[in-house]
Amino acid sequence: MTETQKELEMRKTLAHTSWECKYHIVFVPKNRRKVIYGKLRRDAGQILRKLCEYKQVEVIAGTACADHIHMCLSIPPKFSVATIVGYLKGKSTMILFERYSSLRRNFRGHHFWARGYYVSTVGLDEQRVRQYIKNQQDQDSIEDQYDTDLVKDPFRGASSHLKKEDEE
Repeated sequence: MTETQKELEMRKTLAHTSWECKYHIVFVPKNRRKVIYGKLRRDAGQILRKLCEYKQVEVIAGTACADHIHMCLSIPPKFSVATIVGYLKGKSTMILFERYSSLRRNFRGHHFWARGYYVSTVGLDEQRVRQYIKNQQDQDSIEDQYDTDLVKDPFRGASSHLKKEDEE
């Protein structure tokens, strides 16, 4: 198979267009809180995948770190990146707050995610972006080992952790 045939197979088509639009997207919880872990992490991944499926957006790669989400998405040209990210963040917030009512106390209003996001187009360096997303979780866990200010319970805050140390 020639390179041209491989390129054509990778592209997707709509009625009158042939396209290959891939984006590396990163978004974070409000105040970059480290709340994405355990069951919430698994649920957030499933929710985001399902929401992408509803809009015919392909999830090429993705990982949920404690304080941010990395996704490599193939978005059809009929949608803008801002529309898809707004949809993902908005709907996932409502679903997460419905499943985890304890999150509402810590995030005012219906704002689980911070306002902005990072996006970059993915061209020929797709493999490098996939590898970066895959390794991001490992890098974060290594950095967390050296973080001495890491709070055991992110919902109570640092003050409750410091009170326990003072009592001991």
